[in-house]
Amino acid sequence: MKVIETALPGVLLIEPRIFRDPRGFFLETWQQARYHEAGLPEHFVQDNLSLSQRGTLRGLHFQNPKAQAKLVSVLQGEVFDVAVDIRRGSPTFGRWASVVLSGDNQRQLYIPPDFAHGFCVTSEQALFFYKCTEFYTPACEAGVLWSDPDLGIEWPVRDPLISDKDARYPRLRALPPERLPRYGTNE
Repeated sequence: MKVIETALPGVLLIEPRIFRDPRGFFLETWQQARYHEAGLPEHFVQDNLSLSQRGTLRGLHFQNPKAQAKLVSVLQGEVFDVAVDIRRGSPTFGRWASVVLSGDNQRQLYIPPDFAHGFCVTSEQALFFYKCTEFYTPACEAGVLWSDPDLGIEWPVRDPLISDKDARYPRLRALPPERLPRYGTNE
């Protein structure tokens, strides 16, 4: 397994070792000791799976409190995946990192707690899988507007399919400070 730092400290791109032969391939998507040694948490409490069509954009989501770290991957299809540092006081506050995840490249992205996360489907469909370190808690759910001009995320779609909820999220600067996580509290 290869672990690659992204532009945001703590956001890690993981390239699992893939064993290919004429029948197909095999890889470990999670092995507690090996991933912990690479800096990921030891325990995940919830797995999620979503199916989305081309042009769907989900995000930018986070929970505070009860922040979730996520290990995300694509089982089928392709997505443009984004993590945004939303920690008040962070030297990288408001910056984002992106990677392309696909069923072909089998890459994974680890997003630490206190980062917003979103993705956009660039294939006909995508089967998106993620492990979370905290349970989904509706009362703690929040988000940042996907098209926030202050962030300047270069999404690969102009007019995405988004939920009403995602369309109503505020810009990062409009979120009350107490709604955002504070840098250094979950590290």
